[in-house]
Formats: sequence, C-alpha cells, structure tokens
Amino acid sequence: MATVLSVSGSPSASSRTSRLLRHLDERLAAQGHDVIPLDVRTIPAEALLGADFRHPAIVEATDLFARADGVVVGTPVYKASYSGVLKALLDLLPQYALTGKTVLPLATGGSIAHVLAIDYALRPVLTSMGAAHIVQGWFTLDNDITVHDDGSLTVAPAATEALTQVVDQFSAALRPVVRIRSQTRGPARASAALSSVANAPR
Repeated sequence: MATVLSVSGSPSASSRTSRLLRHLDERLAAQGHDVIPLDVRTIPAEALLGADFRHPAIVEATDLFARADGVVVGTPVYKASYSGVLKALLDLLPQYALTGKTVLPLATGGSIAHVLAIDYALRPVLTSMGAAHIVQGWFTLDNDITVHDDGSLTVAPAATEALTQVVDQFSAALRPVVRIRSQTRGPARASAALSSVANAPR
C-alpha cells in the first residue's frame, strides 16, 4: 500500500497530540499502509532554530517527506495557530515538499474556539507546499483524549467516530496515488531492464 509519514508537531514529550497520532497510526497500519512516525520535538533545537538545512536531522526529515505518498500532520493549537516547532520544520523543507502527496491535517486544543485553526492557519501552508489533495481534517478537544497511567489512550466515542471517518477517507484517497506510482514505476523498471540487457558485455 502507501507510505505514510505521521508528523506530530507538539513540543511536549507527554503530548496528547503525539499519543493521538500514534493511536491513529495503528489504524492506518492495520489497513496495510507503511506508517513512519516523526515527532518534530526530537529534531535538535539548534537545527530548527538555526535554520540549518544541512543538519543530518533536517536532511533525514526532508527525505522522509520525499518518500511519503501521504502525510498526516498533527499539531496542538496555540493562540489560534499551529505550533512553533511545526512551523520551524515546515520552513526548512523544500518549497514544494508536499507536491503530489495526500495530506490529513489534525489538531488538538482546549477549546472549540480553536476549531477553525486547521482551515485558517494550517491548510493554507500545506496548500502552498504543493499538496495534491488535502482531505477533511479534524479538531479534537483535549478533554476527549484520556491518557492512562500505563500509556494507553482512550478517545471519547463521538471523537472516535469522527476521527475514524477522516482517517478512513485519507486511506481511501491514497489508493489512486499508489496505483499511479505502481504504473509509473512499472515502465521505469522495464526500461531499466532493457537498458541493462542492451549494455551487457557480449
């Protein structure tokens, strides 16, 4: 199936956002996708704040975006916008790092007053980076996410239903991308094989 990069833009190690994304990663993996988690907070601060494009962690993150067919972007909402660490990473990626990719934007926050942050703050940035298709996103209230002492997660029933729907829509949107990729790689492999035969020693 598809390769999905699941990006948490939370700066906190105990973030509900990160835990929610990893919870949703399991559903995508169960549907056959290859899911790669990326917690932006693990990227060294000197690389992000110093705009060090050549730092190995930035180079690696850029490569992960390039390899992905789809990207899940999750962020806590602060002052009606996405997190600063997420912005720092997005600013260091190539201008059109999301070209040809399907993207699912997700956000968490303490109040429904922030519910429009996805459409008015995050979505325009993702569009400017060339995303081929940004599926319907979802804002989840912090109160709907419960982290237990053992690290397990419980999401309120109504939020679970909504998140399941948007994740499944994202998964379905990835299928045409995978078909196109397979079709284009097929002729490329055949051409490479012919070239190898033609250039083989005689």
